[in-house]
Amino acid sequence: MNKIFTLGFVILLSMGISMARENYNGYEYVKSSGGIDEYRLKSNDLTVLLMEDHSAPVVTFMVTYHVGSRNEAVGYTGSTHLLEHLMFKGSRKYNKEKNTAIWTVLQNVGAMINATTWMDRTNYFELLPSEHLEKAVKIEADRMRNALIRDEDRQPEMTVVRNEFERGENDPFSALDKQIWATAYQAHPYHHSTIGWRSDIENVSTERLKEFYDTFYWPNNATVTIIGDFDTKKALAMVKRHFGKLRKSPKAIPEVYTKEPEQEGPRRLIVKRSGQTGIVGVAYKTPEGRNADIYPIQILSDILGGGKSSRLYKKIVDKGLATSLYMWDFPFHDNGLFIVYAFLTPGTSPEEVEKIILEEFEKIKTEGVTEEEVQRAQAQIHADEAFGRDGSYSIASRLNEAIALGDWTFYTTFDDRIKEVTPEDVKRVAETYLVEDHSTTGYFVPLQNQGATAEEPAPQTEVHQPNYWRSGEDELLFPLTTLGLGKEIVAGGASMAKQIKETYPLEGLRLMTMKTPVKDVVTIVGSLLGGDEFSPGENRMIADITAAMLDQGTKKHNKFEISEALESVGASISFSSGQYRVRFNARCLKDDVPLVIDLLAEQLREPAFNAKDLETVKRRYIGNLERAKENTGRRASNAFLRILYPEGHPNYSLDIDEQISLVKKIKVEDLVAYHKANYGLGNMIMVAVGDVEAESLAGEVKEKFSGWKTSPLAIKPTPLRAKDVEGGIHYVTMIDKTSTDMYLGQPIGIDRDNKDYYPLMMGVYILGGNFSARLMQTVRDEQGLTYGIGSSVRGVDYGNDGYWYTRGTFAPSLLDQGREATLEQIRKWVQKGVTAEELEAKKSTITGSYKVGLATTRGKADQILFNAERGRPKEFLDQYPEIIKGLTLEQVNKAIKKYVDPDKLVIVVAGSIDEEGKPLGD
Repeated sequence: MNKIFTLGFVILLSMGISMARENYNGYEYVKSSGGIDEYRLKSNDLTVLLMEDHSAPVVTFMVTYHVGSRNEAVGYTGSTHLLEHLMFKGSRKYNKEKNTAIWTVLQNVGAMINATTWMDRTNYFELLPSEHLEKAVKIEADRMRNALIRDEDRQPEMTVVRNEFERGENDPFSALDKQIWATAYQAHPYHHSTIGWRSDIENVSTERLKEFYDTFYWPNNATVTIIGDFDTKKALAMVKRHFGKLRKSPKAIPEVYTKEPEQEGPRRLIVKRSGQTGIVGVAYKTPEGRNADIYPIQILSDILGGGKSSRLYKKIVDKGLATSLYMWDFPFHDNGLFIVYAFLTPGTSPEEVEKIILEEFEKIKTEGVTEEEVQRAQAQIHADEAFGRDGSYSIASRLNEAIALGDWTFYTTFDDRIKEVTPEDVKRVAETYLVEDHSTTGYFVPLQNQGATAEEPAPQTEVHQPNYWRSGEDELLFPLTTLGLGKEIVAGGASMAKQIKETYPLEGLRLMTMKTPVKDVVTIVGSLLGGDEFSPGENRMIADITAAMLDQGTKKHNKFEISEALESVGASISFSSGQYRVRFNARCLKDDVPLVIDLLAEQLREPAFNAKDLETVKRRYIGNLERAKENTGRRASNAFLRILYPEGHPNYSLDIDEQISLVKKIKVEDLVAYHKANYGLGNMIMVAVGDVEAESLAGEVKEKFSGWKTSPLAIKPTPLRAKDVEGGIHYVTMIDKTSTDMYLGQPIGIDRDNKDYYPLMMGVYILGGNFSARLMQTVRDEQGLTYGIGSSVRGVDYGNDGYWYTRGTFAPSLLDQGREATLEQIRKWVQKGVTAEELEAKKSTITGSYKVGLATTRGKADQILFNAERGRPKEFLDQYPEIIKGLTLEQVNKAIKKYVDPDKLVIVVAGSIDEEGKPLGD
């Protein structure tokens, strides 16, 4: 399991020893731990944490308030989160009326901005180019005590948050998780989810929110965290200059004193609603986050569900009883929950899986765990700790949770405490906390309804996560790889291309390495032809299942031997099949690169294709497809693409029932033949970024891949083109969905290499590329009709004629209004075009995003690979910014008019609506 709360990092200072630090003017030095220094601003008791890291020219600025949903009560649940949304509506100095809206000021310099609310805290953060740090400081200082919080803003924002609530209710997993927490807690406010109950969201008053703000938003109830490329003396001066003028709270900050009474018997619940596959959740009470037992509980979690070598994976997932497991072990300020979730395959009994889980708990309680299991879990956490240092935001976000827990040094001391855990400790905590009378067990029992379609298996949602001010859909709609970003991403502004070493260790294998200042961490990504488009015509799912079987064992080692070898050093390798290429992703510590390359080569070259494993993989795959039927976004997207493109076109989406039927037909000999005919060198690309030695890696790669055959595959442009569609509205009816998904758009008839692509891409970005784009500013921020809406251009690679689209989510009752508001903005966009001011702002947004988006080894590696897969020289990574800067207003507006016809838009909506688009039950 990828542990959510993997904390700590290489200790730069001796733990527990206060080292001499300068008491900067107006500050009191408090302590240092793990390279982080704590200061207190004397004028108002604001806590400031700082860690300089000059590995990339970016900085994360974060303000954490000690207020979360645990500070709420009946009648105003969700108030902390709704208040967080209103904090973006403006402050005295930063607001739309003054043309200084928070998101505009920050996104125009390429900042990633957001906020989250959770049980114990609320945080606001900016990840931005370091030269713009003071902009973030000014904004956060101003809204700490000068937020506007107006009733005219609350009204539309309430419907935004309600749509966020509705989107969550669409997911059966979310519904079950919410009920498990509500059942496990009777007195403590962890009883309700952070987003709150619907009636409270709808009815809480602006006065109540102002009261909440005036109670908790004070310097002495907040911690400022600065991580990244900055100078300590200058940063402290900035903080003092802007936060120092704020006074501390006139009254003591209220404490939460409610304690959850001891549970006196097991509790059970069942959630029944429309769905395809069941879910089992088994939860137990755990101690508060600062309790010493938290550390062996983390080890216990990994032993039970941390990867393929874990006990429950072997007994449940590997047996085909579940598609996946999800371990919840996050420590909170107060008593938390330890939960095992199993996502069942079709036909699996929840009672059977629950019985296996409980039997394994009892086995650990009576027999304990092995030293080897503990060491493997410790190695995984130690490696995750190193990966958590990869980027200033990663460090700040983990530190944020330690602050919420009540002691920020929990972050810096975590790894040392984990190393102290013994098998006896794990057995003891199992005996102490895995007690039947303290358990809460929940089932999601699906009520079958009509079939559906989906583009691909839905990844399992992780619930009980922080609630965000915005979902990040703008980043998802326009990821860095779509924009092609890539300049000046290291300190000093050096060319990215000049830092990449490109070699060919073997003919047909292109190796690209980039050494960065990050210590120990290496990210490896790569691909080779063999994706979905090369599947045999009689079964389009063979490529997918071939890739899915690569990690199921080789001719030399079974899957558990491989997983144990990787997990014992905290490394990982994964595979996936895309449209044209099979991708691999790996991460490891520097010393383990030879092991990872050895196992990567073995899995790619010599997969076992065991018949028993194939049946298990097929069962899990089908379970994911069945679950995807309940996803409104996938249903709408699938129908949208089937209308736009003919069958056989790379952008066409297979019907989900057809996918299931094809998967069922696949046999071992199909996979063996496909792999033998198509996998090999000739078109393979590997990228390694981080603490990597290029020559050493090239030697490893040459040795392990030497002698592999050359693949005959090559990408050939499809002769098929998009359909000549006339537009129209299409509805997909689903049951028990509180939010709809709407897709609208049309084919554009060009690919990425067309001269009009970049002007059109920019025009679409101005329409809906991020929060400060037109759609979010109008349909969400002004009218409050949706939690998320955005636009993008897709399907344009390898000569394919792509499409542009807008996606938004709306409550069924607001669908008509939301659709018309969206269409109104599109018509204005086409008829009047974009303005010179908008174009220049978005150019700044994109160029500023270089540093931000590529500040981690994974960000760099993905961009290098994306560029290489499209046959571009590495120099293009530096040339791209000039392409964007050179776009003219005439080019952009001409492209919009040429490729967008508001009268021929294809509109598809999926959700609980009838064939006329009316809410079910009306």
